[in-house]
Amino acid sequence: MIQQLIDRYKRLRTECFLAQTYQYSYVFVGMGQHSLTNLYPVLHYLGVPLKYICVTSERKARLIERKFPHAKAMTSLDDILDDETIKGVFVSASPAAHFSIASQVLKSGKSLFIEKPPCQTLAELNVLIDLQRLYGSPVAMVGLQKRYAPAVQILRKRLAKEHLISYDLHYLTGNYPEGNVLLDLYIHPLDLVIYLFGKPEIIACQQVAPASYILMLQHPHIVGTLELSTSYTWTSAEESLKVCTSNGIYRLSQMEQLTLEPKPSTILGIPYEKFHKHNKTIEYLYARNNYTPTLPNNQIYSQGYYSEILSFITSVEHGHSSVLSDIATVKPTYKILTALL
Repeated sequence: MIQQLIDRYKRLRTECFLAQTYQYSYVFVGMGQHSLTNLYPVLHYLGVPLKYICVTSERKARLIERKFPHAKAMTSLDDILDDETIKGVFVSASPAAHFSIASQVLKSGKSLFIEKPPCQTLAELNVLIDLQRLYGSPVAMVGLQKRYAPAVQILRKRLAKEHLISYDLHYLTGNYPEGNVLLDLYIHPLDLVIYLFGKPEIIACQQVAPASYILMLQHPHIVGTLELSTSYTWTSAEESLKVCTSNGIYRLSQMEQLTLEPKPSTILGIPYEKFHKHNKTIEYLYARNNYTPTLPNNQIYSQGYYSEILSFITSVEHGHSSVLSDIATVKPTYKILTALL
């Protein structure tokens, strides 16, 4: 009896996944390392029908058709956008080209998924927001995958019920000579704290090295400090967030683990731990299991890539937006970035 129930559950789970098919076709613009590592695998897993892959090089286009025989490689985005069967466009190209490509897509009225950064300035972001409204693109979202990470979603729901006190974020990497460190790297931690805590104002900012900053931000209900630096190493890169609330201390590490350390109780304002032994307890709210190789334990899932792409596809297919990173919501992030540029 138990084995029959197990078999039935497994069969229904498989059939449910196989039944998830899509009525529209999509195009992907770009073929870089980030796309191949984090985005294409999700599209393949979901079975998203990529009709075209658009690149700038004819040589790369020929190689793509051999590697991805079910998609047609093109070098003209205009020809692709004229295809009425295409409803959604993924863009992950050179950051410098994103604004121009995004503008073309929005003018076509098709839905847009644009990898970060969507543009180079706040003025360009405002143009893209206006284009979406003017031409009626159903969905225009930015690939800020940390908003979709399971640990971030759990933390955000928890913090909504807490009395917030302060936070401390560290985003530490090695040198980054290949691009704009603010738009390519620091956009992630800055957007994360804005997503969690609301629109900020810069209280203090100190540039301690050519690409390293110490920031203090004031949000509506919390003050936080951030260390954003490329003065460390990529081998031991760190992304950590500590949030102090009246009830306890939350710690988020690398999007892989979220814990809560409850604070000891007090008696008439006196900490109970001062006069009685306190056994420290830690509650694990989220932790990726490195042993079981299932989808929820894959880094592409824990980092938020899977959920952001599924959110975009679901919004395009069903005509309602379920995205967390609509292009208009990125304005507060760009205002902070502009102040640092």
